[in-house]
This record gives sequence, C-alpha cells and structure tokens, in this order.
Amino acid sequence: MTSIFSFQNSYTVLPDRMYARVDPEPSRTPAMLAFNEPLANEIGLTGLKGSSDLAALFSGQKVPDGAIPIAQAYAGHQFGNFVPSLGDGRAVLLGDIVDPKGKPWDIQLKGSGRTPYSRGGDGKAWLGPVLREYVVSEAMHHLGIPTTRALGVALTGETIVRAEGGVPGAIVTRVASSHIRVGTFQYFAARRDVEALKALFEYALKRHYPQCNTPLEFLEAVFAKQSKLVTKWLGVGFIHGVMNTDNTAISGETIDYGPCAFMDSYHPATVFSSIDRRGRYAYMSQPDIIVWNVAQLASSLLFLEEDQDVAIDAYTKAVHSMPDRLKQDRLDVFAAKLGISNPESQDADLVENLLTNMMNAHLDFTNTFRDLATQDHPAFLNGIKDGDKWFAAWQTRLQSQPDPKAVMLSANPHYIPRNHMVEAMIQSALQGDMSQFENMNTVFRHPYTEQSGAETYAKPPRPDQEIEATFCGT
Repeated sequence: MTSIFSFQNSYTVLPDRMYARVDPEPSRTPAMLAFNEPLANEIGLTGLKGSSDLAALFSGQKVPDGAIPIAQAYAGHQFGNFVPSLGDGRAVLLGDIVDPKGKPWDIQLKGSGRTPYSRGGDGKAWLGPVLREYVVSEAMHHLGIPTTRALGVALTGETIVRAEGGVPGAIVTRVASSHIRVGTFQYFAARRDVEALKALFEYALKRHYPQCNTPLEFLEAVFAKQSKLVTKWLGVGFIHGVMNTDNTAISGETIDYGPCAFMDSYHPATVFSSIDRRGRYAYMSQPDIIVWNVAQLASSLLFLEEDQDVAIDAYTKAVHSMPDRLKQDRLDVFAAKLGISNPESQDADLVENLLTNMMNAHLDFTNTFRDLATQDHPAFLNGIKDGDKWFAAWQTRLQSQPDPKAVMLSANPHYIPRNHMVEAMIQSALQGDMSQFENMNTVFRHPYTEQSGAETYAKPPRPDQEIEATFCGT
C-alpha cells in the first residue's frame, strides 16, 4: 500500500471543528466491480490494478498509509432554504495525493457508512446511483466539462433497503480537485466563525486560486469558473438537478450526480429531478441559479472584510456583473456549436432563432446540432419555421469563419449518456451483466467521434423508453 500511495490529508491542518474524524465502515465481503485504470495512471496511481488490496481499499476495509479519513462539515441552501448543518453524510475523504505534475487530488469514498453528519441516515449507497455517477461523470470528463471523476466501484456484499426494496450496497471512489463547496463557507459564516472562515479562505487560495489575494478577487475567480462550467452544461443539454449551494464546488467542477440527466428533445423548462417540483433547477434556470449560489458565497466572504459597509458596494457590483459574463460565455458555447469561433453580439439571434424552432418542433437537442455539423442540408430544416431563411443566414455568417466544420465537430457530441440508456445499464448490472456498463464507458471516451457499432448510443429514446424523472440515490 505504501509503495502505491503517498497520502496526506492537507485539510486536517485546518481547525478540527471543520471536519469530523471518522473511519469508513468496513464492508462485509468487498469485491471490485469497476476500476478506472486510465484515471489511476493519470493521477500517478500506476501499478494499482491487480493489487491484492484493491477491493479492501475501495470498500473502506483498509485505510492506506498516510490517509486521515474525515467527513467535511458544510451548510447549504437546498432548493432555496438554508440548512445550517449538513456535511458529508455518506462520504469519507481519505485524503489527497499529488500527481506527477504536482497537482493535488482528493480521494473520497462515497457510500461508506454513517458519519456524524448523516442525520439519521445509514450513510450507504446502492449500486444503481453509484454506476450512474461513474458513467455520467466519466462521460462529462470526456465531453470536456470539468467534473469530479470515478476511480472505482466496489460492492460491499451487503443488501441495503431503499424504496426499490433490497438492493446491493456499493461504494464509488471519487476523485476531485477538492470537495470544498460554497456551503463550506456558509457553514462558518452562519456561525460567525471568522477564524475558521479565514483559514478556509487561505486554504482555498493555496489549493485553487494562488493568483488571488483578496476575498473579492477569489469571489470573481470562482464565478468565472462556474460561469464556464454551467454554460458548458447548457451546451450538451445537461441538467444537474440539485444545484444547491452545497453542490457548488469552488473548484468549478461538476459535483454530486444525483438526479442529473441529459435533455433529449429541446425545451428550456426541462426538469428531470423528482424532488424539483417547482422547476427551480430547470435547464435554462441554471445560469440564474449559479449567480444566486455565488451571491451566497459573497455574503459569506463579507465576514472577512474589515469594513463590511464599504466592501458591500464592491461585492454587489461584482454580483450584478455576473449575468453579463454568463451571457457571453453561453454565446461562446453556442456559437461554437454553429461553427462560429469569433462570435459577435448579433450571433445571438442565430442561436435563439434556432433554439426556438427546436423547441416548437420538439427536436432532439444533441442530434439537431450534430446534423448541422455533418450534413449539407439537414432534413429537420424543412420542418421548422423559415428553415431555409435561417440556413441561408447561417451559411453567410460561416463564410468569414476559419474551418467551421472542425469547430462544430469538436463542439457537438455524437454520443451522450441518455437517460434511458443509463437506466437500462443499471437494470442489466443488477442482473449481473456489466457489458452495457463497459460498452458505455468505451463509447463515451470518444463522444465526438462516430464509432462503428455504436449507433444505438446516438439514438433518442422511443416514446416507451422516455425517462420523465430521475432520483437521488448516492
């Protein structure tokens, strides 16, 4: 174990009220179900595959040398309601390792049992949501979207009880730049614990934003990353489902794949999460929500200012500038999907006209843009209002663009992890068949490249295959 890992837990240098020391609950009969060898090699864990300790490590039976398992404390606004004490209720942060390039990575077990923040829960996870997180997070990475990633999945040998009945227990090992959230700052701001807040701020600067010096600079840097992240979600039709402040990582990575989903037919009000009954986190609400979430970070950081009355004007100005940043980032994303690499403000009309027609015609989001990238005159144009007029204006705009086809092919994936396919994969895995899981991961490693024998992954669902709601599970 020592020769493979060089663990530390740098978070434990912070005041101990910022976390709880807790060991993962040992699994009964652990067994490895999936191991992400390319990721392991990328972060410097070479030689891990085939280790006799693999199942024990990924199931929490053994704690690697140097690791200090903890559960992190945080708060959060959940669907707009502030909860002052949340924390890792089913996750244990083993610590962090440093990759060959000198970058630190958190290694966390998710589903490894109760912690002091479990709030009555068992702290366990079951196989379905664990496999969903693995497949979708890895697909997001290969789509070019910042994300936490899955290093492995272990079965615990335990049957746990959920609404689905008795289901197999499982643990996903998650890798992230860190697990610090907006809600982490809120936890200490709510307690007026300026000492802990300052320590967290300084740690976050060192870990993620060494170029920043002040809380305001940090706020603006966090939002810049979140703006890029959320607009990239929009570009692939991704809906997070639970954009609470405790699920907003200050690193700018996608975190917590609960009731997430990818949109099939385009509609800006699309919601999949079974718990989002009012559509707070609908597809096109996500830009507004990220501004709201980062505004909560601003409120927390104000406690670090000596003169809050003076500082609040600068913070308010920063927050009010955020929608314009999002608007530009979204235009950059969607202009690229149309082959425009140097977008101008008037290009927004091309984008919005197309999206409106896509909505009215119930067109598939992913395939519509892919058809524009691969077909000379896509058939869908015949079914939308003024389709030929829009097409002519678009073609005229492309005349000034360098290699628009290459831009489009790199911005419009051929394959996404569609909801019905993910659900079918989970059902097969529950029957002991992991072939769909393996095939999906193979295909999604190259989502922008058409692959022989993979066309089923490019097809939208039939009406009887449509998934209308997704559920929290991990």
